[in-house]
Amino acid sequence: MKYISTRGQAPELTFEDAMLTGLARDGGLYVPAEIPQMSQDEIAALAGLSYEETAFRVMRPFIGDCFTDEEFRAIIARAYAGFGHAARAPLKQLAPNHFLLELFHGPTLAFKDFAMQLIGQLFQSALERRGDRVTIAGATSGDTGSAAMEAFRGLSNVDVFILYPHGRVSEVQRRQMTTPQDANVHALAVDGDFDDCQARVKDMFNDFDFRDGVKLAGVNSINIARVLAQVVYYFSAAVSLGAPQRKVSFTVPTGNFGDIFAGFIAKQMGLPIDQLVVATNQNDILHRCLSGQGYHKGDTQPSISPSMDIQVSSNFERALFYAYGKDAKAIAQLMDELKTGGFDVSQGAMQALSETYASGRTSEEETLATIKSELAASGELLCPHGAVGVKVANEHRKADVPMITLATAHPAKFPAAVEDASGIHPPLPPRMSDLYERSERVTRIANDLAALENHIRKNIAH
Repeated sequence: MKYISTRGQAPELTFEDAMLTGLARDGGLYVPAEIPQMSQDEIAALAGLSYEETAFRVMRPFIGDCFTDEEFRAIIARAYAGFGHAARAPLKQLAPNHFLLELFHGPTLAFKDFAMQLIGQLFQSALERRGDRVTIAGATSGDTGSAAMEAFRGLSNVDVFILYPHGRVSEVQRRQMTTPQDANVHALAVDGDFDDCQARVKDMFNDFDFRDGVKLAGVNSINIARVLAQVVYYFSAAVSLGAPQRKVSFTVPTGNFGDIFAGFIAKQMGLPIDQLVVATNQNDILHRCLSGQGYHKGDTQPSISPSMDIQVSSNFERALFYAYGKDAKAIAQLMDELKTGGFDVSQGAMQALSETYASGRTSEEETLATIKSELAASGELLCPHGAVGVKVANEHRKADVPMITLATAHPAKFPAAVEDASGIHPPLPPRMSDLYERSERVTRIANDLAALENHIRKNIAH
């Protein structure tokens, strides 16, 4: 199994090398050279299996011979052992033919745990075998950072530096990043927005002297292993509702496009997905693009769903790569145009995107109203991101196709917005109840590449 760059100028890699590399050396993102297929019988055989066994069967073709079956099963078992629900990703019914996929039962109460816990174990296993050590740099709009720190903290072969926008994440999100006391994890509060953090991480990867000197690796959703781990819950949810004998649809609140792109891979593998619906907040660049208005950056507006406050959606490059028929030159050209503000999508690519994805947007007022109305209708207390998803899902639901909306975070991660909408202050789960008492470790730092690189060099274990 080989992985290729969306920009066509980087070497093909194995799964393990693509995972440890993160961003391709030509600035592109790795995708499978060929997407493996699952037969209808193989999909049907997933019914009733544990989440761990489903993960093994869905991901095994992507791994190649990098890990033995025994190694991979053990890695999966360790990854999901700390989840707070036996089903890992349980479905709850909101209304006739509308279901919520709860992805917040992991250690940091967000969907990122599904991929990050797995990738932490994959990294450690591969690095121990190689006798190697890496430095992970990541940018977060809130959830990736805490999930990465939780997954890698205390591991002996990895140093982790997470950049987050100072003052632009919720207090729970911040404390989850700043309270781990393990010496190998570091929270960096950057003076800027998420797009600044993401840009500086990409700058580090493109500074090859620095990249090679600290053995830089990435765990943002630019890392293909992250995306592949998220493919699993599309299969587990769809099979629970009758796939492959019936089609299902998914609505995904997303800013960086990784979570919905995992749905695209599931569909390409053979899962009968009817609609893949992109749900955005007021930072609606994805919705505008999918509505035919091109991909043109604006200013990021802070919102009550901060994990979606993004203008440069990294994984959209992967979607464009497939929409442009795997034309790497065209993608490289578009990404050059993005540096100066944006680009228009060709008619053929636009048609391909519209055949694959639908979209919608939700204002701040609509998000709050949805939290309130859903609590009254089903008793379900949504986080603001889940509310964005539910509102858009309701606009796209069909009577004869089950709709699954991804609940990407626990409401307790965004208590102020949830209480404002519902009058209920959502409590943290018991295992996290002392979060506000824990001491914080954080470095505030300028939005400056040299300052960031110097800090990382000084603080990695040698």
